Amino acid sequence: MPARSLTRLSPLVGRDLAKAYGDRVVLDGVDVVASPGSPLGVVGENGVGKSTLMRLLAGVDAPDAGSVVRPAELAYLPQEPEFPAGAAAREVLDAALRPLHAGVRRLEELAGQLTGPEAAEEYVALLDWAVQHKAWDADRRAEMAAARLGLGAVHPGTPVAVLSGGQRSRLALAALVAARPGCVVLDEPTNHLDDAGVALLEEFLRDLPGVVVLASHDRALLEAVCTQVVDLDPSHFGTDGLGGNRFSGGYAAHLAGKREARRRWEAAFVEQQEELDRLRAATRGTARQVAHNRPPRDNDKFIYHSKGEKVARTVSRRVRDAERRIEELESRPVPKPPRELSFDRVLARTGGSGRVVQVRGLAVADRLAVPLLDVAAGEHLLVTGANGSGKSTLLKVLAGVLEPTSGTAVVSSRTTGYLPQDVTFARPERTPHQVYAALTGSPVPLGELGLLHPRELSRPVGVLSVGQQRRLALAVLVARQPDLLLLDEPTNHISLTLADELEESLGRSPGTVVVASHDRWLRGRWEGLSIGL
Repeated sequence: MPARSLTRLSPLVGRDLAKAYGDRVVLDGVDVVASPGSPLGVVGENGVGKSTLMRLLAGVDAPDAGSVVRPAELAYLPQEPEFPAGAAAREVLDAALRPLHAGVRRLEELAGQLTGPEAAEEYVALLDWAVQHKAWDADRRAEMAAARLGLGAVHPGTPVAVLSGGQRSRLALAALVAARPGCVVLDEPTNHLDDAGVALLEEFLRDLPGVVVLASHDRALLEAVCTQVVDLDPSHFGTDGLGGNRFSGGYAAHLAGKREARRRWEAAFVEQQEELDRLRAATRGTARQVAHNRPPRDNDKFIYHSKGEKVARTVSRRVRDAERRIEELESRPVPKPPRELSFDRVLARTGGSGRVVQVRGLAVADRLAVPLLDVAAGEHLLVTGANGSGKSTLLKVLAGVLEPTSGTAVVSSRTTGYLPQDVTFARPERTPHQVYAALTGSPVPLGELGLLHPRELSRPVGVLSVGQQRRLALAVLVARQPDLLLLDEPTNHISLTLADELEESLGRSPGTVVVASHDRWLRGRWEGLSIGL
């Protein structure tokens, strides 16, 4: 039965949150305030702690330090949702609808029992709750969500355990849409969603009157839904956004705010270092620097010594003042801004002329059919389509790693660079330095490309994250400078900042580029050719 307190929507507040796993500190001193009606996005580099923060806010994990105050009604959608053992698909939706059905029944009971102030008060509170949750529309909403999320063909009695990972994620989202809770915490909610599913998610989140907190790499979702963004990447408190790493507005506003915050941070660091240098130089001054090398004359020895004492006292006072100021500055140092990962290189070089790619009657059994496709030298082509439409298959055929069932795919580039979705390296025990040198022989050092942190350069490739391995593969492509570049979901598993820079780099590349992507932000800003599969 809905609680009376649920009629008043409350914020979700996390204060000074810290979490470590062993000796690895993931979060330290993080503040989050999410208010009803102001969806909050959480962004940051892979491994910075976004999923950890979502679990702390949802109450799945406990923080090592800090506190969380949650609304009475909170629903959590992790990347891999869990369900009751043995549950069937329809049972998941029924469980989400049960509180709403109970609330409507109770309202009907109270409507005939409004004989006293207590019953009237309960009725008003429960009516408010039911309106917020659109309880009378819940069944239709559940059916609509299931259909738009591609679950219409799933039999109601199908055990959840036999569904695919994508189906389970979409079922959990359908249950969330049906329940319409007062607070939702979502971790990468657009994983496994096609355009129709993402559109449903955006509509749901924009319409929800309660608290929304979502961690996402989906730039279009952040721009469409969020009114504030928290960035978990390292920063200097006091120079960023609204305090800490919080920025007002959607993704585009966050980008602009983050650039300005970084500029202020760098300026504050340089200003403090310059002041420290001046002060340290001042403390090395001595009285001998005044009237240097001039001995006293016979008739002004008294004046000379008197003035000398005054100069000495002045110098001593200035030195003490400088030392106090140095101590003050060193007690509140502006940390040195860490080197930012960047991607400002041209990926593909000019090469050849005429048609670089010629496809005729291409088919891969049960996976792909492309009757005709021509890509001329220097053209940039975006390949779009739903999951399973054959985008990756087409790029594999063009890269020569997959033979077609029928038809032809002629590639006439001198050099071809291919970035698959799943990057693997033959020698995982090697360091990125060693892999890069073996695959490229480039005179440009790997560290100068800005795609890997210095601390990652000496670790075995096999222990790097998926995102780190993809950045290493991108570094290899940059060094090779192919004239045909094939990129399969290039913005997957990299930071939002790098994704933006990668797209700008692609736009500047004079070579031939073929990109397969479901990234709506990239697709919405693509300026070359495009085809849909």
